[in-house]
Amino acid sequence: MKKPVFSAFLPLLLVACASQPSSPSEAESAPAAAAAPLASAEAVPPAAPPPETSVEAVKPIEPVDLTPVPFEVARAEFVRDTAARFGIEPAYIESVLAQAKFRNDVIALMSRPAERVKPWSEYRPAFITRARIDGGRAFLAQNRAALEREEQNFGVPAEIIVAIVGVETSFGNYVGKHRVLDALYTLAFRYPRSGNPERAAYEYRREQFFRDELAQLFALAREENLDIPSLIGSYAGAMGMGQFMPSSYRQFAVDGDGDGRRDLFNSKDDVFASIANYFRKKGGERGGWVPGAPVVARAELLPGHDEFNPDSWLPDYSLQDLAERGYLPAEPVVANARATVVSLDGSEGRQYWLGFQNYYAITRYNNSKMYAMAVYQLSQAIAGKDLPPA
Repeated sequence: MKKPVFSAFLPLLLVACASQPSSPSEAESAPAAAAAPLASAEAVPPAAPPPETSVEAVKPIEPVDLTPVPFEVARAEFVRDTAARFGIEPAYIESVLAQAKFRNDVIALMSRPAERVKPWSEYRPAFITRARIDGGRAFLAQNRAALEREEQNFGVPAEIIVAIVGVETSFGNYVGKHRVLDALYTLAFRYPRSGNPERAAYEYRREQFFRDELAQLFALAREENLDIPSLIGSYAGAMGMGQFMPSSYRQFAVDGDGDGRRDLFNSKDDVFASIANYFRKKGGERGGWVPGAPVVARAELLPGHDEFNPDSWLPDYSLQDLAERGYLPAEPVVANARATVVSLDGSEGRQYWLGFQNYYAITRYNNSKMYAMAVYQLSQAIAGKDLPPA
């Protein structure tokens, strides 16, 4: 919290993460210093959900100065600003940065070309597999007491928390392989440039985002007594079973086991509580999960009406608004509910859904309509419910 986020810059399109990375996260994840890692040596990465471009529209952003700044100058400014911002000794920041390495593999992963955009009929089968459902049911059974406690505390269903952990890190079996310091250092000072003038401002802001996350990492390490060079995570710097970026870790992580630490690497109690807390609080009132409220409902589009594709997943429309656009719920819904429209290319034709507040809350983990729908349907399968056709 994946992982969450990204409020000051363009939203990150995560593989599956929070701190949107969204997701807390933006990809894989990490064990803390002097602590037993969650993943085994034989662990393999979870199958990444297929990419898709059906994300919220980005609001226009003020122009930025794209004049190149020499690395030495940018690095010195970073040390000075981070020290002043968080009250950390510049000498300590320098000593940690001296251990950082630029990683070409991180640049390659961040700059890899997007694959073909897959329709829902292909996306869901790659996302919701028999192994992931069975793994989720076993994980839920093994951790039922802790999960039900956090469901009681935060109102986020246990199966939703399990689905996030399953998608992000294969239930903790793969939490990443990159040093977080190296990943963030690389992206903070050598974010890949495409050379396309139309992407120059976006790429600049992405670099600034990762520079901020690197600074947040220093603050997090001081707060949680972490050894920065030992942290292992994703190629984007996401950490732990829930894949939290440093800023999301600082903002949303919770001490679920009461030991005085927020340990998202080794404490499942902390992980479950933190994911639930992220769902409740990410995005404030507009983004938070509503306990007991619905997520989605099937709908139909009446003949003679054009398809409506909102530019955000906010549930800003009353049922009357949507009825006037030709959308009627195909199952019972609360009369005063507010929703948005989710359109998907299914195996049996076009699918229409009403997405409510809790659907929007899932998109705060990863800003993608298909990711949110897949997480929800995976949670339902883990809970033993039948799924509609893909």
